[in-house]
This record gives sequence, C-alpha cells and structure tokens, in this order.
Amino acid sequence: MFEIRRYTADDHDAWNSYVSKARNATFLFYREYMDYHADRFSDHSLLFFRAGHLYAVMPAHAVGDLFCSHRGLTYGGLLMDDDVTTADVLVLFGELNDYLRCQGFRRVLYRAIPWVYHRLPSEEDLYAMFWKCQARLQQRMSGTVIFIDEHLQWRKDHRRRLKQAHAAGIRVERDGSIEDFWPVLNDNLQRKFSVQSVHSLDEIMLLKSRFPDNIVQYNAYLGNELVGGITFYVMGHVLHGQYSGTNDRGKRFGAMEAIYEQVLYHDYAHMRYLDFGTSNEDGGRILNEGLIDHKEAYGGRTVCYDTYEWSL
Repeated sequence: MFEIRRYTADDHDAWNSYVSKARNATFLFYREYMDYHADRFSDHSLLFFRAGHLYAVMPAHAVGDLFCSHRGLTYGGLLMDDDVTTADVLVLFGELNDYLRCQGFRRVLYRAIPWVYHRLPSEEDLYAMFWKCQARLQQRMSGTVIFIDEHLQWRKDHRRRLKQAHAAGIRVERDGSIEDFWPVLNDNLQRKFSVQSVHSLDEIMLLKSRFPDNIVQYNAYLGNELVGGITFYVMGHVLHGQYSGTNDRGKRFGAMEAIYEQVLYHDYAHMRYLDFGTSNEDGGRILNEGLIDHKEAYGGRTVCYDTYEWSL
C-alpha cells in the first residue's frame, strides 16, 4: 500500500511543505532545524507515499541496527496531516516494520509527540504501536505545562518575588540579546547541574537566524545589568521555555517572575499552553523535586514525554 523512501536532500521542499500542514508538527521538524546538527546523527528520516502522493513523514536517524525517531530532538514521531486515518496508520506501521527489517534494523526507539503540541488529536501512532508492534514504554519523562487561560494562581513565593521585581524596577525586554544572556545561562547551569547548554551560542544564533519568529529571547535587567533571561520556542499554540537562567541578583529580585508575568499575562496571553519542559534525570527514573516544584508553583501540571521501544 505504501512506498517508503529514505529522505535525501532532493526531498527538502516536499518535506518542509508537508511539515507546514501536519497537524502534530512544530518548527523543530523543518529541515533547517533538523539539519543544524546533521554531523552528529546518521539521518534515516522516512517519507511514506501512497499512489504517488506524500501521505506522512517520520524524522529519524540510525545508530547501528537501532532505528531512532528521534533522539536528536525532544520528540519526533510520525507526522500526519488532516487526511491521515487510524486504519491507514495501522497498515503503515506494519509496512514500516517490514521496511526496517529489510534495511537491517533490529530495534526501534520512538519518541512520541506530546499531545499538547497537536493541532488536532494525533495519537493514531500510539494505537498502531500497541497493536502492530507490541511496543513497550521504554522511558517516561514528566513535563510541566501551564494551561494559560486557566490562570491558576501562583504560589506565595512567586507572588512575593514578583512584588520584589516591581519594587526593584526590573525591566523586561522582548527580543533581547542572546549573546548577552548565554554566559548567564551557562554559569547558572554549571552551578546548579554541572552542565552546559545543549546548544552552543553559535548554534542557537544560527537557529535564531533561520527561525526569527519562533525563537524569542526575553531578558530581565536591573538597571543596566542583565540579571536573567528565558529563551522561548514559539510553536503554534504552545510556548516552550527552552532555556532559562538568572544570576544571584536576578533570583533575589524576581527576574523570572517578571518575565513570566509579561509573557503569560501580556505578550502571549492568547496561547493555549506554556511548556516548561521536563524535570527528570536517569531517563525519568529520578524526579528533580525542587525543579518541578518551582514549575508547579506557577500553575504547571504534568504532561508525559514518552519513548517506546520494540524489536523487529
């Protein structure tokens, strides 16, 4: 029923055109985003054709005999437009497994796209994996999401810091300097978690140049000093906090609270969700209780980021 073809550069325009209309895609799936780290992954993205028509696409890469969809991205399952049906996806996954066996793959890791990123319900793949693949849950991460229009009250400590931000005269700047924020971010990550940001400054600047409307930097200033910032990814009806960090003065005077007030109650009050990202270590087996408590104190609640596995 389906012709399955591995992505090549000749498919660039067709791929991007499909992503632009898919009901569960974000800008992370455009080739200009996926390919910024092409040197780190052996791309094995797939296009599914039916009667010569591009029916669906799947971002993926290969690691030996392991087919991954997609560990270079936060999520990356089957992308579907409005015409894709459950019955067809069942057939598609059966034929996908046959294709992967013929290509020498022995195992699949599949990162499903969390439902908050769906423009329309898009969990046909979860049902197909259960029936056609006997997939098992390999990893579950707890993401924290705010339903923006519910306006859940912030907890007392965040409300107190917001008052301090107002009293101190914290100034919030939209489309601020990423270059100025990145040293603050990495110093914060190093002190808290002994890590650096996933993206280097050069990489995030490259992506910002490619997606100026989707990557937005908010900086908070106390006088002329940058005391904190958040790098947001704008993805349809979801605002995702990709990176955030403050210095000591920013934490003391409520830099984060000032930014979130501006974002949630003014600039992006029309959005459905704000996704803080995950709060786990060791593949979800350890919950960073301090980190998730900080997010929940803004009104966030859990949405799972799941990875499934099956043998071929």
